[in-house]
Amino acid sequence: MTRVVFLHPDLGIGGAERLVVDAAVALKSRGCSVQIWTAHYDPTHCFSETQDPNLHVKCVGDWLPTSVFGYLHALCAYLRMVYVALYLVFLSGVEYDVIFCDQVSVCIPVLRLSRHRKKVLFYCHFPDQLLTQRKSFLKKLYRTPIDWLEERTTGMADMILVNSQFTAGIFRETFHSLSSVQADVLYPSLNTCTFDQPSTEAQSLEGLLPEGTSCLFLSLNRYERKKNLGLALEALAALRSSLPQGQRAGIHLVVAGGYDDRVPENVQHYTELKELAAQLHLEDCVTFLRSPSDSQKVALLREHFGIVPVEAMYCCCPVIAVNSGGPLESVADGETGFLCEPTAEAFSKAMEKLIREPQLRRDMGQAGRKRVQDRALIGHHLCSLATYTLESFRMAAIHLWLRCFWSRS
Repeated sequence: MTRVVFLHPDLGIGGAERLVVDAAVALKSRGCSVQIWTAHYDPTHCFSETQDPNLHVKCVGDWLPTSVFGYLHALCAYLRMVYVALYLVFLSGVEYDVIFCDQVSVCIPVLRLSRHRKKVLFYCHFPDQLLTQRKSFLKKLYRTPIDWLEERTTGMADMILVNSQFTAGIFRETFHSLSSVQADVLYPSLNTCTFDQPSTEAQSLEGLLPEGTSCLFLSLNRYERKKNLGLALEALAALRSSLPQGQRAGIHLVVAGGYDDRVPENVQHYTELKELAAQLHLEDCVTFLRSPSDSQKVALLREHFGIVPVEAMYCCCPVIAVNSGGPLESVADGETGFLCEPTAEAFSKAMEKLIREPQLRRDMGQAGRKRVQDRALIGHHLCSLATYTLESFRMAAIHLWLRCFWSRS
């Protein structure tokens, strides 16, 4: 039995956490011994799979600060993960064969201190240094050693995975010293069991949507400024201004996503979006949903159409997405949805087209479902065609993480 330990900074309900949990569940289902170690875990704010007593979750170091007077977030995240790694290696007594870590690579040198060298896999969602701005000299000075550490420690992993060909390109452009390092692509999984369960839409959406809603748009992202959630509001305003009065009544937008009261940006951005909706006179046709439950998310995705890629396509929903990043690889423009420039005008035109052409909406929905099932590229040379299902993740994970691992020095 292969023993796998996952190290993750904050086991909340974002996309990175979804990937970690799916990977853990997949490996456990294939006979691996799995544990998840994290610096923060709240049983009331987590994915339901982590509450399974057979999936061991260990939280250590949550007493350490996440910031210093609202600053030094990256440094605090590094210290918290180093503490988790030190605890695992020197104090836990846990035996393991493979370490999976993501987001924070600085813990990798600590893992190298283990008495017997362990295999370390690092999953790069996106280079951390590109997710922050450097508007002042002090910020640049502060980030310089952190950026250096990120690149240096990432290269210490035995194997590096990225979430798309797009991220693989960014990885090569950002980490110049790692140009000779191969970063394999392993797309995030989709646990189709969640979406194939009996319908509970009526109960899950009760009181959430106004009566008479006929066209529902869904923006599903964490409440962070980098997600550009305001674009969905601006697109809705532009769409409403282009439609006759009679066609506006049934159109509704749900902005849903991960929200944590401990994260200042989540709190601030939620308020900013509410204010933007008021400025655009959209209060009656927008619903803001914080940290939706799994049943609510699935129910929303089973509605008419949404703005979210693979999950939406599996639920037969056309997708409207920005023409960059992961959607370039998951969405077939004009076939399963629309890839647009990141402007309100471009998005509103795509939204209007779906409203005016119901048959196109149905055709794109069916094409999206088929693409997820039959044609989604895994992006690795050993597995050129596979699906975005949990089973494909299981097979790719076992093949890449357990077989290829032992053949690499």
